[in-house]
Amino acid sequence: MRLLVVSQYFWPENFRINDLVAELVRRGHHVTVLTGIPNYPDGKVFKQFLDDPDLFSIYEGVEVIRVPMTPRGQGGLRLMLNYLTFAISASFVGVWKLRGRHFDAIFTYQVSPVTVGLPAALMHAVKRAPMALWVLDLWPETLQAVGAVRHLTVLKAVGKLVSFIYKRCDLILTQSKSFIPQIQKLAGSSVRVLYFPSWAEKVFQGSEVAPASEIPLMFGSFNVMFAGNIGEAQDFPAILAAAERLKSHTYIRWLIVGDGRTAGWVADEIRRRNLQNCVLMFGRHPLERMPSFFKHANALLVSLKDEPIFSMTIPGKIQSYLAAGIPIIAMLNGEGAEVVKGSKSGLTCAAGDDEGLAAAVLSLAEMTEEERSIMGKNGLDVSAHEFDRSVLMDRLEGWLEQLSVEGLQKAEERESV
Repeated sequence: MRLLVVSQYFWPENFRINDLVAELVRRGHHVTVLTGIPNYPDGKVFKQFLDDPDLFSIYEGVEVIRVPMTPRGQGGLRLMLNYLTFAISASFVGVWKLRGRHFDAIFTYQVSPVTVGLPAALMHAVKRAPMALWVLDLWPETLQAVGAVRHLTVLKAVGKLVSFIYKRCDLILTQSKSFIPQIQKLAGSSVRVLYFPSWAEKVFQGSEVAPASEIPLMFGSFNVMFAGNIGEAQDFPAILAAAERLKSHTYIRWLIVGDGRTAGWVADEIRRRNLQNCVLMFGRHPLERMPSFFKHANALLVSLKDEPIFSMTIPGKIQSYLAAGIPIIAMLNGEGAEVVKGSKSGLTCAAGDDEGLAAAVLSLAEMTEEERSIMGKNGLDVSAHEFDRSVLMDRLEGWLEQLSVEGLQKAEERESV
């Protein structure tokens, strides 16, 4: 198949879409990615890209077409400009750069923002190729949950935009089952909506690596590691409050590997609360290096704020954590917490419950190595049975091939009229 993938984020930014398109190429498909200029999460264009953009035009056999856009920068206005300029640029510059190209299907990777669906919908109309949308973030609910938009009129307008995009899809895939009713409500009955969860990237499966040298060794320590985006949704106020509760347990360390829009605030709070000895930040590192950081972890932490939308979400890091075979501590509500609880792969507490989080950490720290090992093995088991990468890729490939056939049939019908 000749596939066009539309994604605002792409390599060298760390997103699961990188792994997905590389796998499609390995399976013999020709994949072109329409994307922007790499600037996530710092908000600045990657220096190595500025030094030599041509080095980033091919990824694992994938052709990468980039369009200009405003980097995220700092502040809400710059973020909105980032979203808007990519949508406009991908719609017009993208269509120009891809003129004369034929595609069998269009696949759209929709984390925030949903506006990535606008250039995809335009490509769908111009190329007359069927369109699939993978929804990993529900808008406008996510905007409201993180406090980005509070005005009801604006939220309603965003809802209409989402409905406009959804109704132009031939297939919508969703990362959690809880998303399906809301998507069906906005998309209408004519659009197929199917469950398609994330998986652990290949790098986490069976990796034999040395522990990351950046993390100082401490004999007898119990290390709780948070890996990933440091943003509003992850509720770091509650995480730091839990760390403060356990401050007297000097063997417990909180290791934060990642970056994001609230990383500066977290660093300031660590100093203000005098947590420098127990909460350590190590910045962002390439995905390929994450298994070496995980080698230091006795537990892996995942958290989301206490908001209705987040109770419907399965954070993508859960699949990576499960595949690492390390016990999980989840400060979550809803579907994500049920994955951990149901698989017995770790301990859970309610979203925003810093007291419950502290108790879960202490409880896990006091368990025997054997008890924690059983939790890790349970995680590996559920990873293999429910989130197996190969099985999910087979499923996606089948759906895209079906879309391609349906698109060809529609084209033949148009020609026969």
